Amino acid sequence: MRLLKHYRFGFDLSGLILFLLVMLPNFIWFAVPAPNDVLRTESVTPVVDVIASICQVLTVVCLCFLINEERGKLRFSPLVIAAVVCVAVYYLGWVLYYSGIANAWVILLLTLPPCLAFILFAVDRKNLPAVLFASVFAVGHLVFGVVNFVI
Repeated sequence: MRLLKHYRFGFDLSGLILFLLVMLPNFIWFAVPAPNDVLRTESVTPVVDVIASICQVLTVVCLCFLINEERGKLRFSPLVIAAVVCVAVYYLGWVLYYSGIANAWVILLLTLPPCLAFILFAVDRKNLPAVLFASVFAVGHLVFGVVNFVI
């Protein structure tokens, strides 16, 4: 428990904002199918998908409700800027996907940048549990993307 001695439960609005920014294109995708919508196929990695989904939820819970008291004030640090760039690259992936492009590169743009945004933000906020869960989520999300849509 020494690892968690500087943590407390609270609410971090910035973690929720990051989550909503990452999820916004997904909400649109749920409502408005894209042309050449390969993402709506049945997954061949259901166990990996469940583990990744659980870790994604735990990442968001940690980012929103677990506060490291040793973190600094939220500012545009290099890590936060990199997380914002990852979200922008992720949005670019969605623009390409909705343009009808669903190749391996686009799938990777939809897979890696959101995970990296969570990891970078969690590192900036000194939120080790979020880093760990986001890392497992990243591996699972990458396996899902590559196995289902790239190879």
